[in-house]
Amino acid sequence: MFIVTGGAGFIGSAFIAKLNAEGIKDILVVDDLGSSPRWKNLVRKSFREYVHKTRFLEMVKGDSLPASVEAIVHLGACSSTTERNVEFLLENNHEYTKALAEFCIRRSVRFVYASSAATYGDGSLGYEDDESRLSELAPLNAYGFSKHIFDLWARKQGLFSHIAGLKFFNVYGPNEYYKDDMASVVWKAFTKIQESGSFSLFKSYRPEYKDGEQMRDFVYVKDCCDVMWWLLNNRTINGLFNIGSGKARSWNDLVGSVFRSVKRTPQIEYIEMPAHLRNQYQYFTEAPMAKLRSVGYEKVFYSLEDGVQDYIALHLLKTDPHW
Repeated sequence: MFIVTGGAGFIGSAFIAKLNAEGIKDILVVDDLGSSPRWKNLVRKSFREYVHKTRFLEMVKGDSLPASVEAIVHLGACSSTTERNVEFLLENNHEYTKALAEFCIRRSVRFVYASSAATYGDGSLGYEDDESRLSELAPLNAYGFSKHIFDLWARKQGLFSHIAGLKFFNVYGPNEYYKDDMASVVWKAFTKIQESGSFSLFKSYRPEYKDGEQMRDFVYVKDCCDVMWWLLNNRTINGLFNIGSGKARSWNDLVGSVFRSVKRTPQIEYIEMPAHLRNQYQYFTEAPMAKLRSVGYEKVFYSLEDGVQDYIALHLLKTDPHW
């Protein structure tokens, strides 16, 4: 049995699609659906059962999960970078992850979990996925902090020789439609361009970057799923790993790719950034990928243009956009 927490979410449901494509259907899906439309991400997926996250934690703490559990891929978390309830984030993102990690170590179950590139803060210390430098990092928001302190705890406990943590950069792709403000700019641009034929980006407030030339490492969710599948099949590969494309691209590049994929002439307006965002806005992120490559991962990642084209042509332009 494979367990995917956050299994109805963006990356979680995409990973279940990957598992199904690999012939795996004995999957326990863990989530908290509430009134969210993301239940649609589970339609036509093959899995054994759905369990609410609170009930699942009780099963973990009570050691009542079946002996057939082979791996837990822990993607469930509150991922809102604007969430201000720090106690909620610590309980939901940190303490919950600790309980799962301890269970997996005790049971010799494979554990792969989502950390975040938000742990790197403003990027002034770089983006090297080096566990020995974790204590130097200073996240800019409470979400990043909640992920960071688990990474610190795992290092202190010596767990990085047994578990794999993934620092996802700017992920885009199918099944993200429900995320509203937290959805990728690919999704937002596609939707807005279909409605109005234009899209707006923030102006730059640093002279070395022209408007729209601020840069991010955009990574396609299908690449993320391929890495996680590889890690499940290579249990001796452990530690913290960046998951990005390895190449920073501009917002202009990203939105331009969306326009081209829907065969529209780019019409981009540059608007003022809200004042409260200006001091914490990142102008450049790029994931060094040498560590993942050094342990044997060889698959080539999608280019930005190919990933956007795949997302739009095979999903967003279809009647059923899910993967």
